[in-house]
Amino acid sequence: MATADQPKGVDRLGHVAIRVENVDRAVAFYTDLGMHLVWRADDWCYLEAGEGRDGLALLGPNYKAAGPHFAFHFRDREQVDVIHDRLKAQGVHVGAVHDHRDGTASFYLKDPEGNWLEMLYEPPGGIPSNCN
Repeated sequence: MATADQPKGVDRLGHVAIRVENVDRAVAFYTDLGMHLVWRADDWCYLEAGEGRDGLALLGPNYKAAGPHFAFHFRDREQVDVIHDRLKAQGVHVGAVHDHRDGTASFYLKDPEGNWLEMLYEPPGGIPSNCN
């Protein structure tokens, strides 16, 4: 059980983000494998698979907001802030928490081995779609 000094753990490993040269070609490939397109922008998109809503972000060559990473998802928005503040107090270099246009909120950091990861709040009902 979590205490004030030790926050509740992550809810799930939520998504992986990869760099792709051609977003349209990558979307076609992954939707053909059965993934569902959830969010589409000019330079990136987000797909999900299965009942667990496992995610895959496809980052186009011009996408600059983030690079390849994996993300832990949280059901509690406050927990993202708690973990952010805890890591920062431990001397870990963490980015600012951003509230995104899709209702999510997140921040990025590197683990001790140099891997990028994201701590992301996922609203009830999952990440909303802007795709029909």
